[in-house]
Amino acid sequence: MTVTPERVTSIYQRVSREQSVNSAEAEEFLDRMFAEGAADAGERFETRLSQVRAEIAETGTYRHTAAELAYGARVAWRNSARCIGRLYWRSLRIRDRRRVTDAAGIAGECVAHLRQATRGGRIRPTITVFAPDTPAAPGPRIHNEQLIRYAGYRLDDGSVLGDPRYTEFTEQVRRHGWRSPERRGSFDVLPLLIEADPGEPRLFTLPADAVLEVPLTHPDHRWFAGLGLRWHAVPAISDMPLEIGGVTYPAAPFNGWYLGTEIGARNLADERRYDLLPVVAELMGLDTTSERTLWRDRALVELTLAVQHSFDAAGVTMADHHTESRRFLSHLAREEQSGRRCRADWSWIVPPLSGGQTAVFHRYYDPPDAAQRPAFLPPR
Repeated sequence: MTVTPERVTSIYQRVSREQSVNSAEAEEFLDRMFAEGAADAGERFETRLSQVRAEIAETGTYRHTAAELAYGARVAWRNSARCIGRLYWRSLRIRDRRRVTDAAGIAGECVAHLRQATRGGRIRPTITVFAPDTPAAPGPRIHNEQLIRYAGYRLDDGSVLGDPRYTEFTEQVRRHGWRSPERRGSFDVLPLLIEADPGEPRLFTLPADAVLEVPLTHPDHRWFAGLGLRWHAVPAISDMPLEIGGVTYPAAPFNGWYLGTEIGARNLADERRYDLLPVVAELMGLDTTSERTLWRDRALVELTLAVQHSFDAAGVTMADHHTESRRFLSHLAREEQSGRRCRADWSWIVPPLSGGQTAVFHRYYDPPDAAQRPAFLPPR
């Protein structure tokens, strides 16, 4: 078949139409925003909707105003069924960087995001939004799951030095030219892998001053410091697209602050992560020959206590699972008073340590709705 210029144009127009924003989704978003009183003062719903429809008809998409972007990002956090910290959704700081489109510029803004969100340990919930997908071209992507994560090196004996969760990503960035430190360790910060131009991902090293890390010690066990453990202060998720009113932003890194159990009872404790419970139990002198001694449980408490103690001593914001559970129920009550359903994934809301002792354990929740928008979507 001969491919003529007319046929290429026809194919492009068809693909563009298929990728166009659904005006019904835009209308639903605007309707909710105006109903909640989040629109700019003096702006009329009918006028804004007419503008959006016209823009979609002409270009296949539309550009959110600053107010729409801020409202959409905050509601996406409010809708995050797996997040226990949603009480603070209104406090999310918005960094509108939609005009930054080159890989180096995006990397620079990610570094700025970390510095501004860290604030010397007084962590501030922050999101940086880069260019959206359009019918003409995809938006940029950040391939890292989080802006800060630690490398995992496969060793000859089959073991892993560092974080086993990131062995494949570590190998991926090494194929792209990343050189690990000459003396590899368990907490080597991975570079950013950013794809601004399709098929051309580029590497960028995070400067040390953008990565606040907390050395881990224990309030009672002096030997704990000898393990040489540490963890980064800011959990900035970077591979979840943000969808607002039918428009998708594939690169929109966002952060809150850590819950102590995320690090102590998962990242450092899981068998497929750092798997430190046997090490801690041995140093505590626990009997690990039988599960009936509950050595895992005892080690888990002390490991999480060390994390919480260390962050507190360093002046770095961190929530504890008991307090945050009560605050989540306060958020749920506020949402119900506002006439909104607060959906939650029970398996994520209930903490992995002492779940039955927390307020969130003793009830069920409206199940997650995959169609709910605005939302942070699963990684592509």
